[in-house]
Formats: sequence, structure tokens, C-alpha cells
Amino acid sequence: MLEFIKNIIDKFSDDNSIPNPPYSYDFLFNLKEEDYPKYLKKIFKSQTGKELNLKNPKTFNEKIQWLKLYDVTPLKTRLTDKVLVRDWVKEKIGEKYLKPVLWIGRSFDEIPFAELPEQFIIKANQGCKWHYKIKNKEKFLAEKRLVEIVQNRFNGWIQQSFFPWAGFEMQYKDIIPQILIEPLLIDKDEVYPIEYEIYCFNGKPRLFQKIRYKIPAEFCLYNEKYQEINFSLNSEYIRKSEKADETLIDIVQLSRMLCADFKLVRVDWIKYRDKIYFNEITFTPMSGFFQFDDNKWNNKLGKMITL
Repeated sequence: MLEFIKNIIDKFSDDNSIPNPPYSYDFLFNLKEEDYPKYLKKIFKSQTGKELNLKNPKTFNEKIQWLKLYDVTPLKTRLTDKVLVRDWVKEKIGEKYLKPVLWIGRSFDEIPFAELPEQFIIKANQGCKWHYKIKNKEKFLAEKRLVEIVQNRFNGWIQQSFFPWAGFEMQYKDIIPQILIEPLLIDKDEVYPIEYEIYCFNGKPRLFQKIRYKIPAEFCLYNEKYQEINFSLNSEYIRKSEKADETLIDIVQLSRMLCADFKLVRVDWIKYRDKIYFNEITFTPMSGFFQFDDNKWNNKLGKMITL
């Protein structure tokens, strides 16, 4: 199998006849899998400005590209599904860390709005950021044009696979589309919960980000010793210095119970009114297109992943 992969990579490593991105959804979706490496190289260059080395990936971004193509399993697909992951989390750490489910279905037209609370979030189970937040149900339903726009958006998402959009995130490819509705965890004064992102490398939590979604968002970044780190994973966030809290320590221990079987995984959590909830699992964060101000961190994080 590894020799087959190497032959594909060697065959297309210097193919200059390939058109440059952007590519259409239909074009990427209908490609043969053997063609993914050559098009991923073009996408990688357009996103990062760097050449992609799939023969001997070393940086964090490069290794994520390798994992996207060659480390896809049925378990990863199951855990990427925002509906199916719930049973797995329940088995591993217990149901108390799961947000309540208000509704699951296959069509926006079937959503029982009359039975839903005033605030909720509608999600497509098979995508990233494919969601819509409703803070005032009565006001939303009164705006017929807005309802139609959201309806069309979800109808489009449910008919698509997310995997081509961000550069062949293969774990999304075989998810059966559904719509999931959960409570919207936001107070009336527009205070959102604190989010925690736990980056786990070869089964160990090693990099932790705490985010407060204000305007602009504030973040703190910690290493595995809970010491603050002076670099950013997202240039749009503003650094805020604060010591690691007990909640982060508890979340890291919970993440340790979920990450053991994976070379790279980010486990996301939220804290709302002093309660911890599992949010989602991400196997290819940012699709491997991080923009590092200091490339030493691209190399340093890459060394943490053993392929």
C-alpha cells in the first residue's frame, strides 16, 4: 500500500499541466482519488505560498495534508459526523458532557419550529461552520425572506459533501447528511461561552487554546505544562495573558480519554454557566493551511506528529 502511495506522489510531483485553483465543487468531487495528490499540491500552494512535500512531510501543515489523504478510517468519518460522534463520546466519558439534542432530521422543511425554544442553533452534521444561530425564533420566523435564505442554504448543504471544499478532507466524504438542532448557549446579554481547543499529538494533549468570542476574539495559548506560549494560531484573535484555570486542566484530562487512537486530533469544548460540554472533534484543523507568523512553530508542531 505504501509503495502504491509513493508511486502516485512520484508520478504527479512535477506535473505543470494542471490548472491552478480555484476549482469548482463538481470538478473536485468527481476527481478520481488517484488524482487528489496533484490537485492538493496546487491548492496548498495557493493557500500557503509554499510547495507541498508529500514524500517527506515535515511541517505541521504538510503532515496535515498527508493525514488528509492517507490516514482516513471509518472511525474518523464516524467521529467527524456531528450526530454519530455523540454515542462515541457517551461511551468514552459519559453522557453528561453532551449538549442536549432538540431535533435531528433530513430536511429543513421538516423542522418542528413550534416545538423549539426561543434560541437554538441549526447544524449540518457533515460540514465545518455549516450552521445558523437563531437568537429570537419569533423574529426569525416573521422574516419570510430570511427563512427562505436559510432554508436554501441548508438544502444546498444537505445535498453536498464537504470534503472537496477545503482541500480533500476525506473524513467528511462518506457522512450521511442530516440536520442537528441544539440549544444556543448564549445569555441574553450576548455573552458567549468560553471555548477550549485541545490539540493532541500521537495520543497526547500537548497544545491548548482558550478562546473568548468577543469582538475581536481573545485567546490564550498554553503548552502541556500549562505555560503560556507566545505565538498565534489565528491572526484575527487578540492575545490575552492569563494563567491556566482548573477548567482547562479538567478538559485536558477528558481529552486524553478521547485522543488515544489518533496521530493528530483537536478536541473542542465549551464552558457555559460553569458546565463543560463536548463540542466537536477535528482531525485536520484549518485543513492544514495555518498561516504562521514564525515558521519555526510550523516545524516544531510538525515534529510532534509521527506518521
